[in-house]
Amino acid sequence: MFRKESTILVLGSKVRGAQPGHVLRWRLEHALELSRHTTGPIVVSGKGEAYVMDDWLIRHGVDYRRLIVEPEATSTNENIENAHALLPYTQEWLVVTSDFHKLRTLAWARHLGVPIRVSSAVTKPPFRVNNFVRECFALPHSLLRIAWRRLLA
Repeated sequence: MFRKESTILVLGSKVRGAQPGHVLRWRLEHALELSRHTTGPIVVSGKGEAYVMDDWLIRHGVDYRRLIVEPEATSTNENIENAHALLPYTQEWLVVTSDFHKLRTLAWARHLGVPIRVSSAVTKPPFRVNNFVRECFALPHSLLRIAWRRLLA
């Protein structure tokens, strides 16, 4: 479970103009439900997506004062790094992503030393296969990047 004061971090995904794509909408719906049980800030992160997420959450009843926009991240590790830089004293991050993206998110957070819990939005069947197959390539790529960073450290 998570603490009431947890900070929620919503990771970005594809947008269509000024509207969230399917995967992002499911993440936002999940974040909206979690926001009803938490009191901490909500960080929306992603270049080209953060303002769409911010607008969607406000239109669906989230108090704008809880929202922090991080508009520069272009990858999972940047989502976590940039959000952590904005709120470095956060004791627990509750990261909202998709079920297919959970392992990669956990791997990056562990590497970066950021304490997180992942709460996954469920990917609906028409989108499940493509996203899980894509993740079969993205996860090893991220693990290699993490290993490379450790070698260089």
